[in-house]
Order: sequence, then C-alpha cells, then structure tokens
Amino acid sequence: MELELTSPFDVAKDAVLAIQDYARLAGQSVGNFFRRPIYWGDILQQADLIGVGSLPIVVLSGLSIGALLALNSASTLQRFGGITLIGQLVSSSMVTELGPLITGLMVSGRNASGMASELGSMIVTEQIDAMRALGTDPSKKLVTPRVAATVFMLFFLTIISDLLGLFGGFAVANLLFGLDSRQYWSNAWQTLVFRDVFMGLVKPVLFGFIIASIGCYYGMSTRGGTQGVGRSTTQAVVTSSVLILVVDFFVTKAIFAMLGYR
Repeated sequence: MELELTSPFDVAKDAVLAIQDYARLAGQSVGNFFRRPIYWGDILQQADLIGVGSLPIVVLSGLSIGALLALNSASTLQRFGGITLIGQLVSSSMVTELGPLITGLMVSGRNASGMASELGSMIVTEQIDAMRALGTDPSKKLVTPRVAATVFMLFFLTIISDLLGLFGGFAVANLLFGLDSRQYWSNAWQTLVFRDVFMGLVKPVLFGFIIASIGCYYGMSTRGGTQGVGRSTTQAVVTSSVLILVVDFFVTKAIFAMLGYR
C-alpha cells in the first residue's frame, strides 16, 4: 500500500477554497432576508427545535456555573472579609463572559452537529439536488431559517442563562454563607454598567451566527456517504466551538477599546 503525500500548496489551496465557500454561504444566508419568499414557517420550526430544545441544558448549565462561581470565590473573599462581594463577582462574570460563552458552547454542541448531520444526510440522499430541480434555493430554504432562528433564540437563551446563574450564585451565598438577599441582589445589580450589558448581548448574536453558518456549511459540503456525514458533524462542532472562543476574545478586546476599560 503506497502512502500518498499532500503538498503544502494543496493544503493551503483547499483551506482558501473552504473559507471562500463558507463566506459565500454565510453571505447568502444574510442576503436571503432581503429576497422573497421568506420561509417564516421554517424559521419558527427551527426556533422551536433550537431554542426550546436547548432550554433544559441551558438552565442546568446556568445554575451550575453561577453556583460554582459563588462557591469557589467565597473561600477567597472570606480571607479578606469581602464575602458581600459575591454578588458583584457572579453578576459581572455571568453577564459579560460566562453566560454567553457557556450558552454558545452548549448550543454549538447540540445544534451545530444536528444541522450538519441533517443537511449532510440530505446531500447524501440527493434530496437537495431534487430541491434544486424543483426550483427551490437550498440556501434560502434550509440555511437562512437555521441562521435566523439560532441568532434569535441564542440571544434569549443567554439572558435566561445569566438570570439563572445569578439565582444559582444567590442560593449558594444565602444558604451556605448566610448572605442577605437584599445585599446580594443590590450588589449584583449596581456593579453592572452599560459596557457589561452591551458586551453580554452582542456576543450571543455573533455566536448564534457562527453556530448556524458553520453547521450548515459542513452539512452542505458533505461528501463520502454516511462516513462523510459523521465527519461533517464532528468538524462542525469542533470548528464552531473554536471560533466561538476566538471571537469571544476579539469582541471583548474590541468593546474594551471602544467603550473603555474600567
């Protein structure tokens, strides 16, 4: 059996072509909003599958992260007599970083893989070719509703995760450390400024677009039968998760630069 070697030039060319194809698909998914028809029924169906279907895992992750933040920070704060600052720490961390990031990663693991496998199966079984033969644009019918639904629902899922994280932190602070509820919630509320809230609401919009566009791209570019479907599913989850982490860093840095770092 001979081992075939791939030249670096071919690898670079394939990478550039993949980026180009992804940019085209992502651009079409946005441009389709300005062309009729708009498949509102498909958007609502995807919103139900993505938003309502992801709600249990978002609820559990939000509560857990908030409780863990309060529990781990309490021991350090007690050394300096700052146990009353738990509310500020949980609030700032959940709203600006952990809420959007954890929610994005949870939804990515659940829905990017689902989109890639669903669209990949349609590619393998030639359903998308049949759709084109009937005069239907696959990107408009399949990609745009998923992108719109993911962006819309991840925005509200992140808000839910933030609130539940605050409740999880309050439960630990109140039940385990005896912190007064009024003191916790007043500190949690007063520590938030416009920059924190703005950052926490911009990130889920970008993360939602990344999750849906990456999942649809790998699904639509599936090749190689059922093995290709499995490969596309794995690549969609890994790529979207890595992009979320990278974009999170640059968005945070950009907002700090625009609005100032306190």
